[in-house]
Amino acid sequence: MEYDKNVMNRLKRIEGQIKGVLGMMQQGKDCRDIVTQLSAARNAIDRTIGVIVSENLEQCVRENVEKGENTDHLVKQAVELLIKSR
Repeated sequence: MEYDKNVMNRLKRIEGQIKGVLGMMQQGKDCRDIVTQLSAARNAIDRTIGVIVSENLEQCVRENVEKGENTDHLVKQAVELLIKSR
């Protein structure tokens, strides 16, 4: 699967968030602020996982439909991936 620039940009922003959290820790910032930022990063990761799984599912379903193949197993795999990521 090819990943588009939007997904990679999301991950770069998350990387920046994590670096920011490390900086906050080095500066001795309050734990509530650090946990808030970590929670935001985790939410961004969760959304990115959703985007990756949905784009992959869409691509795989399209390919299977073109081949005349069943797609039920693809949906099941996508759901399992999302559950596993939680």
